[in-house]
Amino acid sequence: MKFRPTLIAMLCALAALPAAASQLVPQNLKQMIQASDVIVSGDVAKVSDGIENGVPFTEVTLKVKGSIKRDLATDSSYKFRQYGLLKNRKLPNGSYLLAAKIEGMPNWTVGEKVTAFLNKPSKRNGLTSPVGLAQGKLTASGSKVANAFDNQGLFRNVKVDPSHLNAAEAEMLANQGGGAVEGAVLTNLVRRAVKEQWIEKGVMR
Repeated sequence: MKFRPTLIAMLCALAALPAAASQLVPQNLKQMIQASDVIVSGDVAKVSDGIENGVPFTEVTLKVKGSIKRDLATDSSYKFRQYGLLKNRKLPNGSYLLAAKIEGMPNWTVGEKVTAFLNKPSKRNGLTSPVGLAQGKLTASGSKVANAFDNQGLFRNVKVDPSHLNAAEAEMLANQGGGAVEGAVLTNLVRRAVKEQWIEKGVMR
């Protein structure tokens, strides 16, 4: 049995890679807010994979609990696709497309409670990914959230006018050592930063 993808499928797959996948560039909170097309919180309801036009994808369905930058109805379903397969897939010609893992691409598990800062989908193939790949997927554990890197660098070089922060937000931003943070505190800060245009107005820099 040959575990070898066809040349055409391989070329299509490479062309579908998100730009951020070529190198895992550190992203702080300001950069993630600025780059995201939608910021969505919810429960992972379904994870599936497939191939469309030669491009392998994993499709994630979230049950929405909250959204920023786009008005998504509570308890609605929000679907997006990222590059790659969950498992090897047999092609019509008998060869296999391997479930190659891109370094830094997040994994998704049904039942997880997540907040995802998602890039704008590609016009070419509809694929997207969290900003900074796994950096842009925060998973909840109790009331706290953290990404796959334990939030290392999340607040590095993020400066916010102190007059716009409450005590909990100021304490969170002052933590440069990583570690899980209170999800409600982070979400409230991000929501206000977007709604009040902190980045555009220089409040967050």
